[in-house]
Amino acid sequence: MPVDIDHLTYDELVALNHRIVERVKFLETMQAHRAMMSFDVGARVSFESSRDGRLTGTLVKFNRKTVTVLTDDQRQWRVPPEMLSPIKDVEPGSTVVPHDDNRFG
Repeated sequence: MPVDIDHLTYDELVALNHRIVERVKFLETMQAHRAMMSFDVGARVSFESSRDGRLTGTLVKFNRKTVTVLTDDQRQWRVPPEMLSPIKDVEPGSTVVPHDDNRFG
């Protein structure tokens, strides 16, 4: 849906920009909330850290846009819920090797 903004004044463009930014923030918050709802406090999860590789831990708290994960080495991380993967039937401290679906092709 094309929107013609060529006729808008500077003040109207600034006001429109503010509304767009607020709407984007709202949509991001809703997306994070939906992702959080797929987990429970106490769930075993894993996530990828650019510095430390794949980490495993326990979800301990829901924040506004992130969740707090206590990793098996007792560090706390605030992680966007979209980065989490659920882990089932894994003991704390166990090594988790991610499944590579592309290994045969």
